This record gives sequence, C-alpha cells and structure tokens, in this order.
Amino acid sequence: MSVAGLKKQFYKASQLVSEKVGGAEGTKLDDDFKEMEKKVDVTSKAVAEVLARTIEYLQPNPASRAKLSMLNTVSKIRGQVKNPGYPQSEGLLGECMIRHGKELGGESNFGDALLDAGESMKCLAEVKDSLDIEVKQNFIDPLQNLCDKDLKEIQHHLKKLEGRRLDFDYKKKRQGKIPDEELRQALEKFEESKEVAETSMHNLLETDIEQVSQLSALVDAQLEYHRQAVQILDELASKLKRRMREASSRPKREYKPKPRESFENAESEQSNGGFPAPKITASSSFRSSDKPIRTPSRTMPPLDQPSCKALYDFEPENDGELGFHEGDIITLTNQIDENWYEGMLHGQSGFFPLSYVEVLVPLPQ
Repeated sequence: MSVAGLKKQFYKASQLVSEKVGGAEGTKLDDDFKEMEKKVDVTSKAVAEVLARTIEYLQPNPASRAKLSMLNTVSKIRGQVKNPGYPQSEGLLGECMIRHGKELGGESNFGDALLDAGESMKCLAEVKDSLDIEVKQNFIDPLQNLCDKDLKEIQHHLKKLEGRRLDFDYKKKRQGKIPDEELRQALEKFEESKEVAETSMHNLLETDIEQVSQLSALVDAQLEYHRQAVQILDELASKLKRRMREASSRPKREYKPKPRESFENAESEQSNGGFPAPKITASSSFRSSDKPIRTPSRTMPPLDQPSCKALYDFEPENDGELGFHEGDIITLTNQIDENWYEGMLHGQSGFFPLSYVEVLVPLPQ
C-alpha cells in the first residue's frame, strides 16, 4: 500500500474512533438515502431466508440434505460433472413397495397392490424431481444471483461510501491545516460514492417486479406438481378399488387340512417302544470321531489401524457408498464430516453413515 493509502486509512480510523468514543458527529446522509438503505437491508435478509426455507421445502429431511451436501462435495472432488439428485422419499417408498410386492408374488392380492402403489410412488418421485429442477432454475438460481451480484455490489458501494465519508469528515475538521484542494477532492469522492450507492439501491428497488415474476414461477411449478400428483394418485386409487371389487367377487377357497399320517404299531420285538425305528441313511450316519461343522466367521483384521464395527446392515442408495452387514469390520480411511466416514471393506472403498457403526480404533487427529 502506498504512503497516501496508509495516510487515508489512518484518517478514517481516527475519525471513526472520534465518533464512537468522543461522540463527534459525522456528515449526515439525507432521509431518502437512509430509507433506501433500510429497504435494501430488509430485501437482503428476506432473500437470504427465503432461499434457505425453499431448500428446506424441497427436501425437508435435514439428514438427507446433509447427505446430499456430502455427496455433492465428493462429486466435485472426483471431478464428476453430474451431481446426485435429492433422494426423494416417494421414490424410496416406491422401491420398498415394489421389492416386497415381487416377493409376495402374483398370487397375492396384497403383492399386486404393492406393485401398483410402488410404481405410482416412483412416478410421484419423478414429478417431484421435475418440481425441484423448475424451482431451482426459475426461483432459487435467480435469487441466489441477486444475493451474489446485485446485493453484494450494493454492500460494496455502501462500504466504500462510509470510508470516503470518514476521510472527508476527518479532513473537514482540520480545514486550514491541510490544503483546500485535498479537502475538495475528498468531498468530490464522497459525493461520487453516494451517487453510485444511491443509484444501485434505486435500481434494485425499482426492478423488484423481477422478484415477483420469480415468485410466480415458484407457484406455477407447485401447481403443475400438484396437478400431476393428483392425477397419479387418482389412477392409483381407481386401481386399488378395482382390485378390491375383483377380490370380493371371487369365490373364497376353503382351507382343507391334509390328512394326518397314522402311526401303526410296530412288532413287539422292536426296542423303541412300539414306534418304527428311523432309517439311517449314508447322509445321516456319522462316526464318533467326526467333528461338528462350524460356520466360518468373519475374519477380524488386527486392530492396529483405524477401524470400526458395523452395528446394522447398510444398503448403499447412491454411487460412492459402501455397503456392509452387521458385524463387518471396516477399515477407516477418512472422515468426511460429523455424520459420514470413508472406509474400505473387501477391497472396496466408499462412504457410510457414522450412526451405523461403532468405532474400534479412531482415526488419528
């Protein structure tokens, strides 16, 4: 920084101290300017909170938001262009229904109904994905741009104006001790900054119809989502009612228990109390020297490296996650955040939630 720049910083600091501590009064800005500054400040706070609440509206589950944030970070680290989308709860419910519907089979009324409901839930998830995309493109992104560009630019102009005001007030108090030309230049710079800040605030407040348009786009996206959701659910409700009518009209099958096997009295010379002796086959016979077969247990690596033990089964839902079963010993390689670890199991690396495991040997600090 040049000598002139250092002097100017000293002047501003001295003036600020004299105002805060000594009670000195600085140059007052007009009421119209103060009113615009107040409105811009309110607008800035409103946009910031609306952005945060909109993201919560799209994905209410804070754990899913944290998981998505972690996955997006990992995608950026790996250089992946496409980030994973929100894990829609409707889609997860649909996958669960379809899986159990297939297990129950086509002969089960409940199984067929689960398949119908599961497909509809997956359609709802796709519609919700479309809502997310529309809201992000036409509402969140424009507001974020307003925060990152226009409002930040206004804050820059206001900060610059305050610095030039302090510089001008310091020199004004020392009028006669400093050259008149220096005082005149300080006044011109102060007035120039005031005009620039005033113009930028005026432009923002006068073009707020753009924010109304973005809000309208949000509502349009919501309406389209709910229209499609109602159509999907209406069709599902009709299918389920039709299945109920068809199932009610079918004749019920009576349950006929199988005839029990009767035991015949064996010959009196049998030594087992009259019951026929069980047949001993080659597969059921054994020698006294045979040992019982043991189920092989999971090998536990030496606990001389960071590791953890799985408390529950974990099924991966997204690329990059590491699946495991209860009791598995996982080698820890990295901690992504307070909720997620990175580790290795059977030569595979991936991410998994901390709540599913018990840390045996922590990562070095």
